[in-house]
Amino acid sequence: MANQAQFRTCPETGLKVDLAAEKLIKVNAVVAVVFLAVGGLFGLLVALTRWPAVHILPDSWFYLALTAHGADVLLFWIIFFEMAMLYFCSAILLNSRLAAPKLAWGAFWLMIAGAVMANVAVLQGNSSVMFTSYVPMQAAPHFYLGLILFAVGILVGLCCFFGTLVIAKDEKTYEGSVPLVTFGAITAAIIAVFTVACGAIILIPTFLWSVGLIPTIDPLIYKIVWWGFGHASQQINVAVHVSIWYAIAAMTFGAKPLSEKVSRTAFLMYILFLQLASAHHLLVEPGVSSEWKIFNTSYAMYLAVVGSMVHGMTIPGAIEAAQRKRGLTNGIWEWLRKAPWSNPAFAGMFMSLVMFGFLGGISGVILGTEQLNIIMHNTVYVPGHFHATVVAGTTLTFMAFTYPVINLIFRKEIIWPKVAQYQPYVFGLGVMGISVFMMGAGTLGVARRHWDITFADATLSFEYPPMAIMLMGLNGLAAILAAAGGLMYVSVVIASIWKGKPREVVAVSEPTPEAEALTSYGSAGTLHLPGTAILVGIFFLSFVLYYFINWKYLATVWPLS
Repeated sequence: MANQAQFRTCPETGLKVDLAAEKLIKVNAVVAVVFLAVGGLFGLLVALTRWPAVHILPDSWFYLALTAHGADVLLFWIIFFEMAMLYFCSAILLNSRLAAPKLAWGAFWLMIAGAVMANVAVLQGNSSVMFTSYVPMQAAPHFYLGLILFAVGILVGLCCFFGTLVIAKDEKTYEGSVPLVTFGAITAAIIAVFTVACGAIILIPTFLWSVGLIPTIDPLIYKIVWWGFGHASQQINVAVHVSIWYAIAAMTFGAKPLSEKVSRTAFLMYILFLQLASAHHLLVEPGVSSEWKIFNTSYAMYLAVVGSMVHGMTIPGAIEAAQRKRGLTNGIWEWLRKAPWSNPAFAGMFMSLVMFGFLGGISGVILGTEQLNIIMHNTVYVPGHFHATVVAGTTLTFMAFTYPVINLIFRKEIIWPKVAQYQPYVFGLGVMGISVFMMGAGTLGVARRHWDITFADATLSFEYPPMAIMLMGLNGLAAILAAAGGLMYVSVVIASIWKGKPREVVAVSEPTPEAEALTSYGSAGTLHLPGTAILVGIFFLSFVLYYFINWKYLATVWPLS
């Protein structure tokens, strides 16, 4: 079977590229971008409806758009892109043939069928159950069936990924340990197996309930098991986008992690502890014991948070070490000032890293503290938080990585380089605004998932503070900016793939230092990183201050007792 695989040699990196894997990377990435465009449009409509001065959609369309937005961007866009990333990290980075290409194509078509089926169910108007689809709300049977097919497709694709790792090891296509980026992808794949299992455990009986074969589903059991799927799917994202941060640092600077062992241990902490952190979605559920909640959202979750903090230090540290090695040693910040900020891959990656840490990471710990959760739960603070993690973190990272993918996998030039250069900044600033303004409005109590925050048709009137109304208006403006950045991205990607000029490069005789850093085991071997040390200090100071500010907010509701 080994001789059936066809390869090309990448002229820029010297890596062997399995043509079957390359095709699967292409189709999964393109479909991902299509779902991002569709989901982004629904997201813009949701934001404009939450803006009281615009309030564009009627209630039925609002909940339809909210459901479609959640499914298309949180599941379909991200996971299709992640499947492309898994094939890249296994077959391409390990110089290996892809295991069972026909099976991988079967996985792709199962995922397509499931995603389309779920979207059709939502657009038919009788499945507006939102992303969480909590029972006793009931969607059409083909909504659940679509998600099940999608999950089965993921599982089949994961089998191909793991099979490729076995082939690469057996055929000795690489030396020593797998590269760190591949190790991160393995972390994501292991979490994905757990995710698919939870999805099957809860979605299959829910499907049977929707067709009348099961009389009822217990709401609390549904929530507990569903969040094993819903939250774990976001942890796949974290593992993959952190892997991409390492990949872009290596591809741009030839940067190596400060310590391979420490970075790999941080990935391992995701596997051991991140799943337990899904408990923070259940902190106000009366049927779950306080002991269980406190353990999972304190001691267990913080161990996973330490893993992210390690990555948050070692990646800028690796960049600083690589820049200083190149001679950028004047002062504390020359390495950062003279970084390639006009390169959309680097700019998007670094902005993502900062926003994921400062906005998503700190707010995640706040929401994961049982006492503090009570003042933010079920407010727009929650979507503000996960726009910082999943959009500023994962989506912006995936956008950044798309630019080198167009060059290296599609072998095309970026068709509008200036548009590509500014795209991460436009999208990143828009998403930052969405996160900050929604978290601000949530702190003031604005309800999550509510069609009309002015309660214009309510029998008993209620008014939020004027500041909350203003923040939701600013959220609408930020959403328009993010949508503009998203449109720039989709336009550049589609136009470059379709009409981009084929790349003409001079073939290298051996792998470049950047390719070596990406595909080999090795550490930077230095801790002389004054710039990174200051950045880490600023992060911890911000963390501590915001944490205690929220305890002050909590103190204002104590008289309710």
